[in-house]
Amino acid sequence: LGLSIHKNDFNNMKIVGQFNKGFIIVYKRDTDDILIIDQHASDEKFNFEKLIDETVFENQPLVVPQKIDLNTIERLTILNNLKIFEKNGFKFKTCVVGEEGEVESEVEAEHFKREELYLTALPYSKNTIFDLKDLNELIQLVEEKGASTMSIPRPSKVRSMFAMRACRSSIMIGSSLSRLKMETVVQNLSALDKPWNCPHGRPTMRHL
Repeated sequence: LGLSIHKNDFNNMKIVGQFNKGFIIVYKRDTDDILIIDQHASDEKFNFEKLIDETVFENQPLVVPQKIDLNTIERLTILNNLKIFEKNGFKFKTCVVGEEGEVESEVEAEHFKREELYLTALPYSKNTIFDLKDLNELIQLVEEKGASTMSIPRPSKVRSMFAMRACRSSIMIGSSLSRLKMETVVQNLSALDKPWNCPHGRPTMRHL
């Protein structure tokens, strides 16, 4: 029979010990099932989701603001989710048509009736170049997943970058862990959006 694990169950697991300096053996108190937790994959997923949730990208202002061609739904997606786009490093301004002509103003979430939307800054990272393809991808992600996930939507370039950073900063196979550290690794899984696999697809645990 298969074992059903919920995120809250990680708080109800008792540490048995470490195996082969790479895995944490635990048992589930209410069922006595034994599980083996990959210490690197688990810590990597924790660090990855922390980067996803907390990182605010620096941005590179454009010399000339770029008018972006958007349909009504795409434009409203940006205007209704400005904090998400700004956290990803994209900044905008609008051009309002008034009685005396065009007036530039900063975009505010409550302002929906805008004639034109201009991109004024792109995300900046030392080793990664961002462009309109990344903006369009983020718009689609926000439209599809905006309210259906705990994590902030991120373009695929950003997720790949964060996956590499998380991997390098996580507990490695071959590292001896104290009982307190093992408890921390296991309990951290309960707070994650999707604790079941590391960002590279490696399972965080197995049922023995």
